[in-house]
Amino acid sequence: MGDKSKAVRIRTRPPRVVRMSVEQPLWRALTAYRLLTLVYAIGLFAIGWDEDEYQRPWAGVAYLALLAVWTLVTLGRVSSAQRCTKRFLVADISVALGGILLTPLVATHQRILDGGPTLPSIWTAGAVLAFAIKGGWRWAAVTSALVGVANVIERGGLSRDTVHNVLLVCIASIAIGYVVEVARTSERVLARALRIEAATRERERLARDIHDGVLQVLAMVQRRGAEIGGEAEALGRMAGEQEVALRALVAAGPAPVPASASVADDLVRTVVPLQSLDREPDAPLDLSALLASLASSGVTVAAPGTAVMLPTYAAGELVAAVRAALDNVARHAGDGAHAWILLEDEPDAVLVSVRDNGPGIPEGRLADAEKEGRLGVAQSIRGRLRDLGGTVEVVSVPGQGAEVEMRLKK
Repeated sequence: MGDKSKAVRIRTRPPRVVRMSVEQPLWRALTAYRLLTLVYAIGLFAIGWDEDEYQRPWAGVAYLALLAVWTLVTLGRVSSAQRCTKRFLVADISVALGGILLTPLVATHQRILDGGPTLPSIWTAGAVLAFAIKGGWRWAAVTSALVGVANVIERGGLSRDTVHNVLLVCIASIAIGYVVEVARTSERVLARALRIEAATRERERLARDIHDGVLQVLAMVQRRGAEIGGEAEALGRMAGEQEVALRALVAAGPAPVPASASVADDLVRTVVPLQSLDREPDAPLDLSALLASLASSGVTVAAPGTAVMLPTYAAGELVAAVRAALDNVARHAGDGAHAWILLEDEPDAVLVSVRDNGPGIPEGRLADAEKEGRLGVAQSIRGRLRDLGGTVEVVSVPGQGAEVEMRLKK
């Protein structure tokens, strides 16, 4: 079988919006806290058993066994806000409150008077913190109040230790709940900003493709219609009106749906000769060969004798920017203008210069063009290099042509 050519496609990569959960680490910490405090509660109970501080020790054993099973079975529930439902939170705090109220029936009266810990001990704080992370500081305040009431009932009245412990849990949970609310608000603002940025970049990418194709065709039809006259002049005038309307839409309209293929796709498929028939679609491309395909009677290309390899996407976008610069030369430098493309392979960057011998760019013309919606330099050249992390410098001297220098770090 004979060799078959494999078309090389340059795929555009729309910017990704990375969503970060600021509260996920809190859920992981809460999971670890519940396990550690479970072990702590069991250890405290064992110490009290050895010192004969319980009047009904087996009731305490039964409760701690239930607490251990509940904690282990519900570990997945405290892994995220979605899985930590309101029904679970109510059941969880009920287990904690039940342990507090059960303590007087298990422990001796002397142990309670001496300020001994409740059966769930500091495990209770984990249930309160779950409310704080899930619902914010208001939920935390209500739950802390319930724990405080249960502790007062368990002690048989207010004491300094009871007030101290209740206030500590209350302040900590309310503070964490408030921080979570602020973090969620910040996360929503950041996500919205990222979506706006992604939509803006997508609109700019489509604007470059439109400028490289549709707008230039409309401008050519307008010019040729004016030259031919008659019915063609009316057709050219209509094309000019559509060009103005399309430029306004590109400059200020909502973010459009991404194009199915970019100008770089068409360039590599139809203009650029394949560097290898067996290459992988995502393999690096030789920028020298890509630029050499742009040479013509009016365009001279100078490149190193060795290959200058760049990632597929970067190479395609850089060549598309060069072609946009050549289109500007053809439109504005006048008949008979010549363009030179120079590729330099520096140790840490690739430098591509496009120079012409036209009349140059009048001062302020680029700024005026951008305000009018003419995005040749602003989007098709600067926009592409900016998205790649590169820079563009335009140098022009009246009567001595213009030079567009594009630098892309390796």
